[in-house]
Amino acid sequence: MGDIIVAPIIIFMLVVAPIWLILHYRSKRQISQGLSEEEYIQLSELSELADKMADRIKTLEAILDAESPEWRNKV
Repeated sequence: MGDIIVAPIIIFMLVVAPIWLILHYRSKRQISQGLSEEEYIQLSELSELADKMADRIKTLEAILDAESPEWRNKV
C-alpha cells in the first residue's frame, strides 16, 4: 500500500515540480521587467491614435452643435 503512494510522489517531485517552478519564476520575472520595447512602441502608437480619435470626436460634436443644437437631447 505504501509503494502505491510513494511512486506518484516521486514522479511528481522529479518531473512536475521542477517544471512548475521554472515556469512560475519565469512568468514572475517577465512581469517584473515591465513592457518590452515592442510593447512600449505599440502602446505609444495606440495612445496617438486615441488622441487623434478624441480630436475627431470633438470636431464632430462642434459641427453637430453648430448645425443642430438639440442633437444631444435626442439620444
